[in-house]
Parts: sequence; C-alpha cells; structure tokens
Amino acid sequence: MTRKYFGTDGIRGTVGQAPITPDFVLQLGHAVGRVLRRTEDRPTVLIGKDTRISGYMLESALESGLNSAGVDVVLLGPLPTPGVAYLTRAQRASLGVVISASHNPYPDNGIKFFSAQGSKLSDAWEEEVEQALAQPPQWADSASLGRAQRLDDAAGRYIEFCKSTFAHELSLRGLRIVVDAAHGAAYHIAPKVFHELGADVIAIGCAPDGLNINHEVGATHPEALVRAVRANHADFGIALDGDADRLQIVDGAGRLYNGDELLYLMVADRLARGEQVPGAVGTLMTNLAVEEALSRRGVQFVRAKVGDRYVLEELTRRRWLLGGEGSGHLLALDRHTTGDGLVSALQVLQACVGSGKTLAQLLQGMELFPQVLLNVRLGPQQDWQRNTRLAEATRAVQDTLGDGGRVLVRASGTEPLLRVMVEARDAALANRCAQQLADAARAG
Repeated sequence: MTRKYFGTDGIRGTVGQAPITPDFVLQLGHAVGRVLRRTEDRPTVLIGKDTRISGYMLESALESGLNSAGVDVVLLGPLPTPGVAYLTRAQRASLGVVISASHNPYPDNGIKFFSAQGSKLSDAWEEEVEQALAQPPQWADSASLGRAQRLDDAAGRYIEFCKSTFAHELSLRGLRIVVDAAHGAAYHIAPKVFHELGADVIAIGCAPDGLNINHEVGATHPEALVRAVRANHADFGIALDGDADRLQIVDGAGRLYNGDELLYLMVADRLARGEQVPGAVGTLMTNLAVEEALSRRGVQFVRAKVGDRYVLEELTRRRWLLGGEGSGHLLALDRHTTGDGLVSALQVLQACVGSGKTLAQLLQGMELFPQVLLNVRLGPQQDWQRNTRLAEATRAVQDTLGDGGRVLVRASGTEPLLRVMVEARDAALANRCAQQLADAARAG
C-alpha cells in the first residue's frame, strides 16, 4: 500500500492546508484510537507539542478525535520529541504523539507517533491508520468516551532523565556553554539540564512567541550559536532544532561539528573506554570519511535509507547501539530509544570531560570529504527516474570519481525536490560533478 498522508517522519505540512487542518487531525485522532482499540480495551495516549501557535488548535482536535474513539489522553504541554518518547515508556502509555514540524518554520506543523516502547512506529502501523482513515467513523457513546488530563511535571521528569544519561562521576563544572533551543520545545528544559550538571549556561533561542521557532536560531541556523560562543568566550555551544531531536555543536574556537563527526566521536569514545562497538549505522548521506575512519578501527559501518527511523530499524535488526545522520539526529540506544539532541550533547560532552581533550583533538585524523548537495525542483509531471540524460550523467560522474567519491540522487520525502549529492576528496571536482547532475535533472 502506498501511504497517502505519512511521510518519512509522520504527517507534515502547512497549517490550514490539507492535511494539517483541524478537521483532518480530528479524523486522524479517531482513526488512531480505533486502531489502538483493536488490541487494547482502554488505551492511554500522551500528547506533547513544540511552541508553534498552531499547536494549541491541533492539540485540541487530536484530543477530541482520540476521546471520541474511547481513548484517554494525557497532555504534556511543550516538550521535546524525545521527551514524549521517554514519558510514553515511563508512564506505560499505549502511544505517544508529538505535534511538531521539527526544524521547519512556524507556518508548518505535523504529527508523529511513538510506540509504547518509546520508538518510532513501523510503516505497517501507519498503513493501518490510513486504512482506518478511509472508513466511516464509529463514535463512542457517552459512557465510553475517553477522558483528558494534564501531567504538570512532565518537563521536570524529562530533565532528570537527561541528566541520568551523563556519567555520575563527572560534571560540567568550570565549563561555559551557550545553549540554543531554537525558540522550540526545549526552551525551558535545555538550559536547566546543563546548569544542573554544573555548567555556566548562556541561553539563546529560549524565548518562544509562537511565531519564532527555528527563525535564524537553532540547529538549522547555527550562525547565531557560533557568534554567541565567540562573543561569550564559551567552551561549547549546543544547538537544538524546534523539537530538540537534532543537535549541532560548536567548540570554543567557533568551529561547527555536524552529526557525521559526532557519530564518529561517540564510537571512538566508547572504543577508548574499552567498550565493544561491533558496528554503527549511518544513512545514504553519511560522509564517506566516516565509513573509512570506522573501518580503520575495525568497526563495521552500514547505510540505511535517509531518516532516523530507518537508522533505528537497522540498529534494532543488528542489535547495535550507535547510529545517526549528518543533520544531527543521533542514536545511542543504551541511553534512549530514539534520537535525542540533549542526550547526544551530553554524550559528546562526557567524552570531552572524561578524556580531558577538545573536540578537535578527539576528531584528529577524521577529516570529512567535501560534500555538495543541490536541490532541483521537479515539475508536477516530471519523473526523474525515467530521465535517461540524468542516468547517463550519473554513470559518467561515478566513473570519474571511482573509489574516491560517491554519488547519490534521490527524491525528497517531504518536498517536490530531487536531492543531488556528490562527495569527493577534491571540493572543486565534487562541485563540478554535482552541477553536471543537476543540469541533467532539470533538462529531463
């Protein structure tokens, strides 16, 4: 079955346009409730959200839809996506729901789901919900309606969980850290986590107004963090995105480190502490330098499809612990069941504090290949997979690069775009080849 509504990370779109409208979200809540009731008599669902103004409207619609199917609801208020995943598991709830469009600007919003174990749900579950959406509603009678309540200390519980993932014998005392929460779901949580572990915290991007989430701050706009680290002579800068499952880190020199580098660092730190790391999982986009560096250390590297849910599926299948994406979605499955920007940041800081080394020292010898990514907008009827010119150009570029580079051409899971990526040891060659492919894609 081809999914109509669910993309690579739940359902997402512009508020006020299908499917992100209150009537559809009510139907979605009802459909999810009906699916849950097939295996559980009285399910409980937790609902968290980020700081978008539309979150209030969508929360009410989702709550009503779930209640109408006989499902109880617990409202968590603004809370990071991984915080909802944690509380779903800790509260023994049937399902966790996050109302967020992650790193997108405020006019967008979305809905994503977590299982009772706090992990992303399968494609098969999403297909079951879509089948239920296509069926007429079956409203519960008054005596069977679900109830709603609030969990007032949700933020405090999640703060304590994050702190528990940092080594108890270590602290962040003596470190000055800039924390940028992107005016998003971690605005009232991230500064407290680092402060309570001993750091001197400077907070930016922690004043949401419903309209400023991800606006020129956060993991997708790390320039603000770089400026703040330099201006405050900080030791580190931590940037999260709107729902705080994505991480970017800046060191005291103002140098930005992406998810590929941080994944390698997490593996290297565990090896240095004598732990066994049989393998790690990245994606089709992960820099080739990471794969080569891990191979030199005897660590197998496997690529999953783009999207942290697919990284998680591959880790689970292989019973490995560490994986991630260059965008900053990082997974440490012995710390959390899903990607968590705060937990990942603490793992990186733990490596630095525990070893007494800087990020640059810990990553010495692992230098990323130049990687060029171009987006080509597709026309309504444009089928890039039948573009013979693009296919020929792709083969020619790969022949040119040989073993010293990679080509990846793929459709975006959220926009009508074709993403063209080329990486090579030589930046000029990578740029030239990427442009060649983009031109061929546009001509098709």
